Amino acid sequence: MSNQIRNYTCPKCNHKSCKVDEMRATGGVFSKIFDIQNKKFTSVTCKKCTYTEFYKTKTSAISNVFDFFTS
Repeated sequence: MSNQIRNYTCPKCNHKSCKVDEMRATGGVFSKIFDIQNKKFTSVTCKKCTYTEFYKTKTSAISNVFDFFTS
């Protein structure tokens, strides 16, 4: 994924530049016990005011298995 979004405009300050990043989190008792980060989010942060929006993205079963063995 690109680290920049074309035609981005911050909804808070109208700045035109942002940073795109990725975050993983646990969800549910089983994944918390085994520290499996099965929730994946993309964040879009304004470079000027740091307003951030999170968008949930899909994870594959193989990436969840990989997380289990690397944690």
